[in-house]
Amino acid sequence: MPLKAVGLRRVPAQDRSRMTREHILDTAARVFGERGVANTSTNRIAAEAGVSVGTVYRYFSDRSVIVDELLRRILDSQERRVMEAMAGPTGTSVCETITLILEATTEELAADAPLVRALVEGVPFYDSGIPELELRIRLMVKLLVVRLLGPGDDREYDVMTFVLVNTCCAAVLRTALLDGDSQDHREILVMTARLITPLAEAEIEARKGRGPGRR
Repeated sequence: MPLKAVGLRRVPAQDRSRMTREHILDTAARVFGERGVANTSTNRIAAEAGVSVGTVYRYFSDRSVIVDELLRRILDSQERRVMEAMAGPTGTSVCETITLILEATTEELAADAPLVRALVEGVPFYDSGIPELELRIRLMVKLLVVRLLGPGDDREYDVMTFVLVNTCCAAVLRTALLDGDSQDHREILVMTARLITPLAEAEIEARKGRGPGRR
């Protein structure tokens, strides 16, 4: 389900207004992480941000629009990190590429773990932005699949991409929300990549034997 644009007010052009709007969002992210979405009112956000409730409503019609904007931030950041990881150095192995993608996206989510946890717990799945994120990432990962495997059956590649993204998204989200340090996260992600890689490499070798475009 696409994130809602309805209710978003006065995207500001002036720097001071933009800074106020971003300050409200940053404050909401912190308070949601501390108290949860359901337990945080717009009044509380305004008080924590040191602005009037009217100022909050000047930019956001209600709490749900603030949630949508924070989700949009996360989605855009995740998409950017995946693109950066996929554009890694030429000659990077399959395992290294998968590990780079997993680490980049997990690092971003782990940095905002309290907020991510609050959004996961406080927003229905199909309103959480996760389905949209998966769709956007699937489009990018499919390009990676085609690059690794060469021309092939489009439907088959869609299924491969779906399985890869769902497996990796689950690993990333659960790892990012785990208690532990970055080394713990890295060990889990490297193991995830090691388990996925043999399947990907076997598919690559099988296709080399069959020739391009053959199933």
